[in-house]
Amino acid sequence: MNRTRQAIQRIGFCALVVAALALPAHADALPAGFVRLADVDPSIRQDIRYAGSDNFLHRKANGYDAPVCILTEQAARALGRVQKAIAAKGLALVVFDCYRPARAVADMGEWTREGGPPDPQWYPWIKRGDLIAKGYVGQLSSHSRGSTVDVAIARTDRTSAPKLACGAVDAGTLDFGTGFDCFDPMSETVHHPLSNEAAANREMLVDAMRAGGFKNYAREWWHFTLEHEPFAKQRFDFPVAAE
Repeated sequence: MNRTRQAIQRIGFCALVVAALALPAHADALPAGFVRLADVDPSIRQDIRYAGSDNFLHRKANGYDAPVCILTEQAARALGRVQKAIAAKGLALVVFDCYRPARAVADMGEWTREGGPPDPQWYPWIKRGDLIAKGYVGQLSSHSRGSTVDVAIARTDRTSAPKLACGAVDAGTLDFGTGFDCFDPMSETVHHPLSNEAAANREMLVDAMRAGGFKNYAREWWHFTLEHEPFAKQRFDFPVAAE
């Protein structure tokens, strides 16, 4: 009887080991094909605005449980190549948003329907309720496919950024004419007029990202999508979480 009981215990123990090995390494393991950018290129700066209150919502967006950039592996590696190309100039990429859960997109849409006056920092000439109709907030977002990134270029010495009236500015970013998420025609990539410096910086960013395989969204100088994205017809809703 004792031998039988010991055999059963050994079988049970082996089963537990196999089951443990089959579990993901982390409780919040990412879907297949996704990575955290820091695991691919930790030198890219992350300033994930929707994980805090410094954004047009003035609060955390639903689904952002941590200020981390998650992308498809292809997009993360392509972004790493862009980073390597500009690093020799004393420059670095800074990302403001990467993968965006579908629940966050819905949250933003619901927020616009609450209505309200223009916001001097984020949408100075448009009422909140008109942001979807004007195309500044989408009811669907390419970010939810995992290969879209909102990005700027910064100096590696992190010198002070210019004081801009509209949008978010990360310390050390170059002058792009507006900050990230400025909902205004000035954010269009080839908007005129712009200062010579801002126009040159936008052109440099577009050229660097294009060389890395990304295409720009013409209405937002900061918005880029990997041309050959792996999930072009699929949207995801897992939360943005740290390891």
